[in-house]
Amino acid sequence: MRQFVVIGLGRFGFKVAEVLAAKGAQVIAVDKDPALIEKIKDIVAEAVQLDSTDEGALRECGVEGVDVAVVSIGEDVESSILTTKILNNLGIKEIVARAGTRLHAQILKEVGATRVVYPEEDMGLRVANSIFAPGVLEYVDLGADYNLAEIEVKGDFIGKSFRELGLQTRYGVNVIMIMKKVKEKVGKNGELTEKEIKELPTPDYVLRAKDILVVVGNSKDIEVLEKHIK
Repeated sequence: MRQFVVIGLGRFGFKVAEVLAAKGAQVIAVDKDPALIEKIKDIVAEAVQLDSTDEGALRECGVEGVDVAVVSIGEDVESSILTTKILNNLGIKEIVARAGTRLHAQILKEVGATRVVYPEEDMGLRVANSIFAPGVLEYVDLGADYNLAEIEVKGDFIGKSFRELGLQTRYGVNVIMIMKKVKEKVGKNGELTEKEIKELPTPDYVLRAKDILVVVGNSKDIEVLEKHIK
């Protein structure tokens, strides 16, 4: 089971932690505000009150063992940057950090963030889903636990048709579009350029590497598909 730490429990961070926990992930929630820790303690696996700029305190709460860290500190830019740097020093390979400005984002990347987002609450939901299921490139909540997702074709799915795969029967999802990149000649010199095209799926369409499937389905069904399409 993948493990996560969410540092900063404002609206964005709280939503990320809540969604990850609802999906059965092990989540450590961190904030220096005791009221926020009290609010989330029964939702996540562990809720810890501490100052995330204290490297020793972070080590003690077990963040070194997580797969993904989410730095969702809001207005305190200095703490956001210092926390990201500490997590990078601790060897966490995937660090998703919240930024308020382009300059803030640039600094976060320089100190170790692998991904920077500019969130509102709905973005918190999308980020949580995308880091829980890394093969999902984009994720949109449609309500009633139905979602639209973009998933890249990989592994055993390459070279097979939709008829062979039976995605609707086997996984309960519907493919509504295929996005793929093709090369075409342009200009007088016939230079090759890459262009993205969109197609409607047909039963006999044979999937190619790096095709992007736009699927609609229950969130759990999409997660099962993502795990198999590797």
